Amino acid sequence: MIDIAQSGTVTRLTLQRPDKANALTADMMAMLADAVEAARDAHVLILTGAGKVFSAGMDLDAAKDGLATSPVWERLSGAIDAFPGLSIAALNGTVAGGATGMVLACDVRIAVPQARFFYPVMKLGFLPQPSDPARLAALVGPARARLILLAGQKIPAEAALQFGLIDEIVEDGDVLARADALAEDAAAATSDHVRAIKAMCAFH
Repeated sequence: MIDIAQSGTVTRLTLQRPDKANALTADMMAMLADAVEAARDAHVLILTGAGKVFSAGMDLDAAKDGLATSPVWERLSGAIDAFPGLSIAALNGTVAGGATGMVLACDVRIAVPQARFFYPVMKLGFLPQPSDPARLAALVGPARARLILLAGQKIPAEAALQFGLIDEIVEDGDVLARADALAEDAAAATSDHVRAIKAMCAFH
């Protein structure tokens, strides 16, 4: 369900459940969190998905078993946020619901033109994960965060770029090639250099 690939100083994590739009189960979440925590010595972390959807969010059967309130969501987004190197979300398609948290925690977000972004917590009756609204508001501003979370709006890639929710639309759709290109400088630098510049970019 999760493919972990290491190439030099770059770790790539791929959601591998394309037949279910990469909907997240408890096992997948735990595997992702374990993998991110284990990758702390890497210079670059790339998150992506197999198929045409990055993730449809939480698996609805898993939601019935309590995944919506599991601490694993915060564990994962916190681990990505604490990753000392460059983290890149290479979004091969739409991002929905709780999957948004890991994307918001990344340093850089790139997406295919057909990607959409929505977090239907109002409609489904769940609260967003605790750190997600603050990270979302930091990127797009409080009003647009409310547009997504309270009004339940689906945001197309062009609007997401305008909002600051993503940093680049990859017009040819090859987000992995673009992520690899973005990773080159950090991958080739020393670990201390990468960590120092990442720390200097942190919010205070």
